[in-house]
Amino acid sequence: MASMSTTLDSTPAADGYRMPGEFEPHAGCWMIWPERADNWRLGAAPAQAAYAAVAAAIAASEPVTMACSDTQFERCRSLLPNSVRVVEVASDDAWIRDTGPTFVVDAGGGRRGVDWRFNAWGGHDGGLYSPWDRDERVARKVLESEGDDRYAAPLILEGGAIHVDGEGTVLSTEQCLLNRNRNPELSRQQIEALLHVYLGTEKVIWLGAGVYRDETDGHVDNLACFARPGVVLLTWSDDEADPQQAISADALARLEAAEDARGRSLEVIRLPSPGPLGMSAEEAAGIEPVPGSQPRRAGNRLAGSYANFYIGNEVVVFPLLDERHDEEAAEILAGCFPEREVVGVPGREILLGGGNVHCITQQVPRAVIGG
Repeated sequence: MASMSTTLDSTPAADGYRMPGEFEPHAGCWMIWPERADNWRLGAAPAQAAYAAVAAAIAASEPVTMACSDTQFERCRSLLPNSVRVVEVASDDAWIRDTGPTFVVDAGGGRRGVDWRFNAWGGHDGGLYSPWDRDERVARKVLESEGDDRYAAPLILEGGAIHVDGEGTVLSTEQCLLNRNRNPELSRQQIEALLHVYLGTEKVIWLGAGVYRDETDGHVDNLACFARPGVVLLTWSDDEADPQQAISADALARLEAAEDARGRSLEVIRLPSPGPLGMSAEEAAGIEPVPGSQPRRAGNRLAGSYANFYIGNEVVVFPLLDERHDEEAAEILAGCFPEREVVGVPGREILLGGGNVHCITQQVPRAVIGG
């Protein structure tokens, strides 16, 4: 029986905890079942099939828990493998990377969770929907279910806004974390200090903008991520007519000039950009708009990215987005993760809702003594 979850008054860094890299061992993975008809087309049925495919691919490698509403329980259970645990958790949408906890571990085999503040990617200044109070409670409910103690961080932050190497370095973008609609009362230095306190890190590598037209205000998980300490995968475009080219070139320059917390220079591996991709008229017609939610219109550019993948214990699950580039992306990922099987899953239906495989998953690290 899991132990109770307690809210702590201290901080992870003070207690000797750190956020491990996503390539470190996992105890499992959490997801949330999609159902919002104003975000997911055709009553979310196509998105649910895509989420089920992601869950099945990850479940081959580690335990998966799917949170869902009471009204969706029967459908969710019927579409998932029996190995996937389904639990009832109310939420406003299905982005557990951003609403779930960030887990931290210590060298003694302990695991706890950080519960960041959440305002639906901008609150009433560019946020994607309102209200978001049920999403605000997701992290605490996950920690209750896991029996892991909770740190309540005084910072609005989504999990997709950070990537760590597990050895003291955190990647983020200025576009997101320094945005006036997140923590306008805090300076860059104050935000860095809070990241270090709650992630157990020592150095922030700041990239500029995120992927072009990313509605999360440029989450780093769509642009760049650590494959392992010292190695970063970067979304890249060679098309000088595409605004993504300048964004990626700026990120490359910053990464090549940077050193990580251990003083290493970074090796940067380029991932192709899919597309450009846009929402079709048929896809837009399947969405039921409501006041207060981000409108989804035909022709809108979709912020597709192969960097938005999940590293499981034995698999790397990445989105299939563009037949012209899917195979190249798979080969690059296979080269970065030779000990894991690279599994492509249909990613377009997830992308239509605003994110991809990494955005809809949250790894639960395995607490390892001496790790």
